[in-house]
Amino acid sequence: MKTLLKTTLLGGAAAGLLAAPLSAQQAGETLGIPMPADREGETISVNGADIFVQDSGEGDVIYLIHGYPLSGALFERVRGDLDDDHRVITIDQRGFGNSTAPEEVTDVATYAQDALAVLDELGIESATIGGMSMGGPVVFEMYREAPEVFDGMILIDSNHMPANAIEAGIWDGAHQTLEETQDVQSIVPFLLPNMLTGETRIETAPAQADYLSAVVGQASVEGALGGATVLANRPDSSETLASVEVPVLVLVGLADPVYAVEIAQQMEETAPNATLSIIDGASHAAIFEQPEASVTAIRDWMASQ
Repeated sequence: MKTLLKTTLLGGAAAGLLAAPLSAQQAGETLGIPMPADREGETISVNGADIFVQDSGEGDVIYLIHGYPLSGALFERVRGDLDDDHRVITIDQRGFGNSTAPEEVTDVATYAQDALAVLDELGIESATIGGMSMGGPVVFEMYREAPEVFDGMILIDSNHMPANAIEAGIWDGAHQTLEETQDVQSIVPFLLPNMLTGETRIETAPAQADYLSAVVGQASVEGALGGATVLANRPDSSETLASVEVPVLVLVGLADPVYAVEIAQQMEETAPNATLSIIDGASHAAIFEQPEASVTAIRDWMASQ
């Protein structure tokens, strides 16, 4: 039995590994979403940067902030369902995707101020605001600066605590690699295996890996350097999370190796009014890897408020 299982797994993995990577266009077509660079939206100039904004649907606003070193393209697989009954807004943070970074960002407040400025430019007074991974610290900073704009908070594969020495060393290493290579693709081999489960990358949906690789490739070196700095030096948001007065949804991939389920459980316990949703068959980019389960979790939570 053990020999048969090993043979089966090796056969599936070998087939996936031998397949040629798909181009961004081919991966997008396979997944039914636009190429990262070809997403429809508008550019809004705020705080000296040009921020790419996507805005679709009508109703209560869901405002989603991506993680590192991705873009609003991360949410393309959930947008088409969520915007059936909500207005869904995403941005590319400065230096990522279709947005510009005039210089390297050094603190999370810059990202938060950009995100708040976009809401102001769009005339939106309040929204349910969510952040994936690095987007979580951005959302916490937004809450510290403007709690009145929050109808609810969604924390997706994120972390309320500061980076410990081990994690900070990882982001410092990414920063050093980027400085030496001046090539964002140089950090893809480390980051991508953490985004998606091995089963998804190799066997069931390798197009997801090809697409996210293209998303990362859109980031500028300045953007990627800034994000690494912010992740390594992010503030402790434990007290902020404990003070949140709106409902909180904590969504996490069961197999997330970056900010594990145990961290999500701590966030649920820390927030006064929180719901935890664990997405099976998903890693760090759970909202991209398992869009149907993620949409169901978000819709059910919002309907219960």
